Amino acid sequence: MMNTSALDAVLAQVDQGLDASLERLKALLRIPSISTDPAFAQDCRRAADWLVADLQGLGFEAAARPTPGHPIVVAHGPQTPGPHVLFYGHYDVQPVDPLALWHTDPFEPVIKEGPEGRTIIVGRGASDDKGQLMTFLEACRAWKAATGSLPVRVSVMLEGEEESGGKNLPGFMRANAQELRADVALVCDTDMWDRQTPSITSMLRGLVGEEITVTCANKDLHSGMFGNAARNPNQVVADIVASLRAPDGSVTLEGFYDDVPEITPELRAQWEGLGFDEAAFLGSVGLSIPAGEAGRSVLETIWSRPTCEINGIWGGYTGDGFKTVIPSQASAKISFRLVGNMDPDKIRAAFRRHVEARIPADCTVTFKEHGGSPAVTVPSEGIYLRQALKALTDEWNKPAVITGSGGSIPVAGEFKSILGRDTLLIGFAHVDDAIHSPNEKYDLESFHRGIRAWVRVLAAFADSAKA
Repeated sequence: MMNTSALDAVLAQVDQGLDASLERLKALLRIPSISTDPAFAQDCRRAADWLVADLQGLGFEAAARPTPGHPIVVAHGPQTPGPHVLFYGHYDVQPVDPLALWHTDPFEPVIKEGPEGRTIIVGRGASDDKGQLMTFLEACRAWKAATGSLPVRVSVMLEGEEESGGKNLPGFMRANAQELRADVALVCDTDMWDRQTPSITSMLRGLVGEEITVTCANKDLHSGMFGNAARNPNQVVADIVASLRAPDGSVTLEGFYDDVPEITPELRAQWEGLGFDEAAFLGSVGLSIPAGEAGRSVLETIWSRPTCEINGIWGGYTGDGFKTVIPSQASAKISFRLVGNMDPDKIRAAFRRHVEARIPADCTVTFKEHGGSPAVTVPSEGIYLRQALKALTDEWNKPAVITGSGGSIPVAGEFKSILGRDTLLIGFAHVDDAIHSPNEKYDLESFHRGIRAWVRVLAAFADSAKA
């Protein structure tokens, strides 16, 4: 087992060095690394170089690797017995618009009193993701300062295009797969369950996006002259959309649920014990009646069940006033969130068959693909998950929980498909951090205890090698 005095010394180092850690975070936050705007390309490079220098100062071999877009920072710590972990974060940030809604300069971070008297640091990237990624680097720094070494072998990969699509990361990972392969991947870009309950996200839904365009007549038609006689593509699209769900909320595509697993009774019981308020969740957006599959909790439907959602429908005249036209074409954008072992290609093919079967013989349909990625599930019996849960529990003195996510984080799927490794998504953000919005913040407690938590996680991984 990890020497208790060594762990205590590292945790004490975190506490003593917190002010210096905050100054380093402020220095990184001052760099306006907005990846989506070409005007900030040099600032993205500057942020990458800043991180390279910081990692080199910790004894890592580090470099900013070129890509067709912004560089990817890759660093490797010394060879150390035991597990090899690969930590991922991103140094790019969202644009700051609308600037007028910021209370302070978004790139001049300030520490102030926030909601409920909590101390917060405000600035673009404070939570997403510079504050989060720096919790891990500061944990490594504390290990080096207190013991002279890291307890496990650590590699780091920091992306510069997460906020602008991340299109260059998969190719980079494939080209450098041998170098990047580790025993487990770590991502710090998620939330805690609540302020007192740490969590690990073990389920991420995959995604399939499709756009359909139905063409009927070869031109727009006068609805008085052609109404009833001519097929209306708006009606065809509406019928298709309506056919995608059954009255009980289930999705009707053939084979849709073939690869959807049920969650374990233990996990269902844990989720039921989280105190999630379904009425408040829906009430916050002006709703009161759960949709989705009947007989399942809201948490279950958004974390562990697949979805079919209509994201847009258009056709005909939609401007001011009224135009009595039967349009030639109508379109819809439809997305599917995937879980378990659902295959994006299989779901896409089932959707297209479903649509084609409902197209009248004298009409046509075209499809446009909008990406696809599988779901990610970390096995609940995995040793790294269990060790990390215990480490988080020890830091917060409250049992850490396993949660799901209704969204998709593509890099986790890429770690699995390209590197063949599971990902632990361990984050310390809160839902009120206003990421992507004006006045983004990160609680000082999140930063401080996040560093301490990573210290404990790395110690736990070292113990796993000795067990």
